[in-house]
Parts: sequence; structure tokens; C-alpha cells
Amino acid sequence: MLLQAGQERNPKPEISLVIPVYNERESLPFLFERLLPVLEELGRSYEILFIDDGSVDGSLALLLAFREEHRSTVRVIEFNGNFGQHMAITAGFRCSRGRIVITMDADLQNPPEEIPNLVAAMDAGHDTVGTYRVGRRDPFFRKIASKVINGITNRITGLNLRDYGCMLRAYSGNIIALINESAESTTFIPALGRKFSVSPTEIAISHTEREHGTSKYGLFKLIRLNFDLMTGFSLIPLQVVTMLGLLVATLSLLFVAYLGVRRLVVGPEAEGVFTLMNVNFFLMGITMFCVGIVGEYIGRIYQEVRRRPRFVIRKVYDDEA
Repeated sequence: MLLQAGQERNPKPEISLVIPVYNERESLPFLFERLLPVLEELGRSYEILFIDDGSVDGSLALLLAFREEHRSTVRVIEFNGNFGQHMAITAGFRCSRGRIVITMDADLQNPPEEIPNLVAAMDAGHDTVGTYRVGRRDPFFRKIASKVINGITNRITGLNLRDYGCMLRAYSGNIIALINESAESTTFIPALGRKFSVSPTEIAISHTEREHGTSKYGLFKLIRLNFDLMTGFSLIPLQVVTMLGLLVATLSLLFVAYLGVRRLVVGPEAEGVFTLMNVNFFLMGITMFCVGIVGEYIGRIYQEVRRRPRFVIRKVYDDEA
């Protein structure tokens, strides 16, 4: 079919859906089945961007097969290795064209049926729509740990997000442009979006238990992610370390003065050796903790000055690529 004068070959969609994928071969067929009806019912133009984050289980083949069936609305970005969820989303932001950009995971723990609620909140005039999970189907210890970490993180960063771990979120094009200008080697997308937002809001969404595949976030990755979040958006950990050092130094000085006076009054004694050893081990623990915090910031500086690419795209499967 010939294009009419002034008609765009691929007009910009109103909604861009960005979905990072890492070894989700078992979940993808169910995601495809539920996702398209939701987007079609919106009655708006849309595009779906899948970012394959170095999958080794055949997820890319499923994504490409799905794209062949829906070439006009589906685009696939293939990474040259595994660079992490937030870098995959960042790459999706770089390629997105929609007025509203929505992020979600591929594991179906946040139902695609919640997408219209995010769009409605954006239509109400908000530039960032966050979400928090109600009725979470996670293990009890994980829910408690998440609640504690969310509280600590809010106190440190001042961002006041109710649920940092929920990735079903919506952003306006202006917020996406600001995020794209940020060249940080490591970042946390929901916090960065909230930082730039002028009229943010949060809505409750449902949460379901993972039915297919396994979680890609182990304990170490969760700790690593929270370190990135805290050190990337606040200097409070460094300031706390400074104040803690001053407090310990003051208490140590007072303790030395006490021991000096006691020696003059009571005389030399061999008692209290184990107490002093315990005090010494305690101070060593504090010192190691402080060095670790400082090391986190130094490590971030090291990553920034190297200026290595944050991610490497092997290929973009797009009619315009």
C-alpha cells in the first residue's frame, strides 16, 4: 500500500510498554496471551519493547517468534550479555516513542490487567505513577524484610516510595527524557523517576505468586540493589559514618580518662582484660563497617570515571532499525 502525502510510515504510539526479559521462557507464552487483550481494550496506539537481557534458555527465540506475528507493534532489543534489569529498562527507555511509558516484569507477578489503572492515573495529570503491592504472595520473611528496607530507604533518600520492589510503573515522556539524560553507571529507575517527578502519585495493585520459572533475585542481588539505591540517591550513609566515628572517638576518650583515674585511685590491676578485648573487637567491627560504606561510594566513583558502556546492544529487531 502506498503512503499518502504527509502520512508517517510508523507514527509514534501513545503508549510504550517496556518489558525486560531474563530467562523467562516458561512465563512468556502466558504473558503474550494476557498482554495483548489488555492493550487492545485500551483503544490506543501502542508498542511493546522486549529487552532480552542475555537470556540463555531460549527466551529470545520466543520473543522473535512473537514479533513475527505482531511486527507493527512489537520490537525486540537483544543485549550482548546480562547487564541487569535496570539497564534493560534504560535501554527500553532509549528506544521508546510513546507519550506514556509503562514498565513491567515478565514474570506475571504484577498482572497486566492493572495497566489501564496506570493509564487512567496518567490521564488525570500525573507525570509518574508508582505502585505498591497489596495482598503480596511472597514468603513471610521476604515481606517483612521488604517493609523494613522500604522504611530505611525512605528515611535515607527522602523519596517516600511505598514499594521500591514493584516495577509496574508509568512515566510521562518528559520524565523519560530526563532519565535518558542521566549517564550514571548504576541507577534505580523508580527512584530516579520519582526524583524528577513534579506530580507523582501511587496506586495499589494486586500481586500474584510466581507460577512459572524461578525468581532471578537472590539475597546477594537484593542487597546489591539496595546498596545502589542508597548510595546513588543520598549522602546520609557517609554522614552517619562520620557522626558514628565522632561518637566512638568521644566515648573512647572518656573511657581512657576513666581508666587513667581508676589507675591512680585503685592502682594497677589485671582485671578487665576480656572487657577491653570485647571493646576492641566492637571498635574493629565499627571500623570495618565504616570502611565498607566509604568503599561503596569509592566503588561508584570508580565505575563512573571508567566511562564504560552501561550496556551493549547486539541487535534491535525493528523494521526501522
